[in-house]
Amino acid sequence: MEVEINYLAVLVASIAQFVIGAIWYMPIFGNLWGKIHGFEKLEKAVQQEMQKKMMPMLVIQFGLNFILATVLAHFIGQIDQEWYKVAVWIWFGFVMTTQASSVIFGGTPKQWQLKQFLVMTGASLVEILAAAWIINLFS
Repeated sequence: MEVEINYLAVLVASIAQFVIGAIWYMPIFGNLWGKIHGFEKLEKAVQQEMQKKMMPMLVIQFGLNFILATVLAHFIGQIDQEWYKVAVWIWFGFVMTTQASSVIFGGTPKQWQLKQFLVMTGASLVEILAAAWIINLFS
């Protein structure tokens, strides 16, 4: 079955994911995220230099959001389930498990692993649900 992808919906969903991620990782969990990665131990000049170099990473992240939203739109169009069920199963089966592995084997100190896992998987769940909702709205 061929699925028609509404790329306007994908674009809006990508923007929503990006905005949610920015809010999640800055005002909501920014301090905790900084502690997990040791940013607060860096001199202010080093922190500011790191922030200046973030634009290429943010562009890449937006591209990744677009890919996720495109695949999500494809699955929502293919699978005979409600949009939120498709989103949760994709998160649970692919995203959450991959993020768990990256935390476990990514060099995160043991004392921070659970918190990092919860911050990352919480953000991805909210982002995927928002993207799926938006894609569903455009259907």
